[in-house]
Amino acid sequence: MPVKTVLLVDDDPSIRRIGEITLHEVGKFDVRVAENGLVALDMIAQEIPDVILMDVNMPELDGVETFARIQQDYAYLPVVFMTARSDFEEPPPGAAGLIRKPFNPITLPVELRRLAEASSGN
Repeated sequence: MPVKTVLLVDDDPSIRRIGEITLHEVGKFDVRVAENGLVALDMIAQEIPDVILMDVNMPELDGVETFARIQQDYAYLPVVFMTARSDFEEPPPGAAGLIRKPFNPITLPVELRRLAEASSGN
């Protein structure tokens, strides 16, 4: 299935804004944003995106714990992590991939689409 909707989850407002603009303007995605894992889980329950792009370190509920909760009900949903942490070398098993921060705004949509579609078998 082609990727059309992205849920971007990050506690940093500037990352959310840059990511939202880039993914919408360059990637032509329908983009929704959440500031933490708890908000993301609520949003997913209301409308399931095609892919989630999620920060690792967040208050309230970090990316790894949010991912574990997503896996319980939506194991088929591709989740791509993003982080600047040098000690986070691989995403958890079942995740679609990892994008390093700072990301390149021009290549972010292509990389996200590639990882999401590869994980879903497209």
